[in-house]
Amino acid sequence: MRLLVTVAASLALATAGLAQDKKTEIKKVPAQYSNPASGPEMFKQYCAACHGVDGKGTGPAAAALKKTPADLTLLSAKNNGKFPALKVINTIQGADIAASHGSRDMPIWGDIFRSFGGGQMITEMRVKNLSSHIESIQQK
Repeated sequence: MRLLVTVAASLALATAGLAQDKKTEIKKVPAQYSNPASGPEMFKQYCAACHGVDGKGTGPAAAALKKTPADLTLLSAKNNGKFPALKVINTIQGADIAASHGSRDMPIWGDIFRSFGGGQMITEMRVKNLSSHIESIQQK
């Protein structure tokens, strides 16, 4: 009986160790179309998994990334109180990936938005409305 308890305890410890070593994986799925006129809808659809619904960088996928997602509510505070609109737009489009992220964890949304069709004007509308939503969640 004592041997059985020892074996069971050893198996429980081994299983716990395996659970801690298992890395969280992000399931990659194709981006779904959302309304290009709605910044909040696009943020929830495309950004919240990593940045969190509140934009603070604590989304459900954040732990699995190489670099912690930015707290998007602090962008103005980190830029002397001025929202860095051009930097945000460039980051969304993918023009600023190397400087701001250091990896390809963040999708290049400009390419994905273009794949939805509608032409350059609709893609630009998406990027602008998403950037405007991020500006609206800045901490005061």
